[in-house]
Amino acid sequence: MPPLRTIHSGVCHGTLGELLQGPCEHEGELQIGIISLPVRRYSWIHFAPGEDGDIDADLAGKDKCRRAIELYLHRHRRRLPHGRWSHDSELPLGKGMASSTADIVATIRCLDRIFGLDTPAPAISALLRGIERSDSVFLDSHALYLSGRQQVLQTFDAPLRLHACYIDEGGTVETEKLAAPLLSHYRRQLPAYRANLRRALDAFAAHDVAAICACATRSAELAQGVTPKRHLQELLERRREFGADGVLVAHTGSLIGYLYALRPDALRMGALSSFFRGLGHACRFIETGVR
Repeated sequence: MPPLRTIHSGVCHGTLGELLQGPCEHEGELQIGIISLPVRRYSWIHFAPGEDGDIDADLAGKDKCRRAIELYLHRHRRRLPHGRWSHDSELPLGKGMASSTADIVATIRCLDRIFGLDTPAPAISALLRGIERSDSVFLDSHALYLSGRQQVLQTFDAPLRLHACYIDEGGTVETEKLAAPLLSHYRRQLPAYRANLRRALDAFAAHDVAAICACATRSAELAQGVTPKRHLQELLERRREFGADGVLVAHTGSLIGYLYALRPDALRMGALSSFFRGLGHACRFIETGVR
């Protein structure tokens, strides 16, 4: 049997939108704060040392990954060995699953494998700061995160397992173009957002899953003022009928669905599938959380 090739790989999970997104006042400035909903769907970046490759061709369309490599090498004063890059992902672009940030974090982790390093979370945030408005997918817990400053304000270490039934309403959203409209909307609705954030932080502190789902629902409602979902009203009206604990959305994406504290049984899954098919969409079921 021929020897296995040496391959260095980095992996990062994505999200299913956010449990909460809204204004977060920090150091006298209004920032976009998010509490993401992590899921076990992944992005991979691979490097095969010694193989023929060209980074521009290997990572075509992955400009932010190439930028991450440049910043990483400069930070650590390293030179990249000759080799070939490749990538794969379960996270579609522009849907609200943090695909771009997951690609970047997977790239950083692949570089760590190449050079035998272990980039800590604050250093990952610093690298992200030079690339894009990002998500907290490099953490293994839920967190309140400032997407523009790439800063963790608070982590919630108690494991949170939720189950989701969701659809993709279609289209894609460019996150970078939404920052200004979001902040304008937040200023108009600041009292409502402040109240929901306080409730969410209290709910996470108490590990009150029902209250967390209620805050997610309220966040989805508030987001209609700037990134509306076509089917939100139908989901809100039918939520109790389907026994859902809350409604989730990708605030800067195209996903919407129901949240459950307990996994829906087969009968309920069938009813949900019929409902969403009646809206013209195929639904998907997924368990959220990364540990």
